[in-house]
Amino acid sequence: MARIVLASASPRRQELLRRIGITDFEIRVPEVAENFPDGLTPPQVVSYISREKADAAAALCTPEEIVITADTMVFLDDQRLGKPADEADALRMLSALQGRRHTVCTGVTVQRGSRRFTEAESTDVYFRPAAERELLAYIRTGEPMDKAGAYGVQGKGALLVERLDGDFFNVMGLPVLRLSRMLASFGVFLLN
Repeated sequence: MARIVLASASPRRQELLRRIGITDFEIRVPEVAENFPDGLTPPQVVSYISREKADAAAALCTPEEIVITADTMVFLDDQRLGKPADEADALRMLSALQGRRHTVCTGVTVQRGSRRFTEAESTDVYFRPAAERELLAYIRTGEPMDKAGAYGVQGKGALLVERLDGDFFNVMGLPVLRLSRMLASFGVFLLN
């Protein structure tokens, strides 16, 4: 099997690769400005950035290596919610999300040499109504500070989520079923 390179520093993506049986991979993180053209839909935005990351990662890899890149963003009414700048920003984001539906989109690119596929996954997340004291208590855990949308569904942020429609792992940052299908087209079969 070809060597797999994850072009991401995300510990959640690394954990998810290990969970699905990819334990022998290297991490090489390219520097990429996460800029994108105006007028793109949320799935187009994350796909565009994922391809940009793949282009940058290609310079760090050999043509024989399989490179995986991803970009995950949270959108509320098609407005992007990034990582909070501070606790006040986290409270602003979480207050906007509570009692509402938002969408988490991840663009994934798998590339080997000049062959490349990019796909996007979208998951709708429904937050329950929450009191400000609950949101403040969650912020005090520190968990929201390095996450898009100011929450982590795999941690205490799960206590704010009423339900999901779509791929749970996508909300963590890597849609593993979609990725497994993409890898199969490169001869990497995870259930063999």
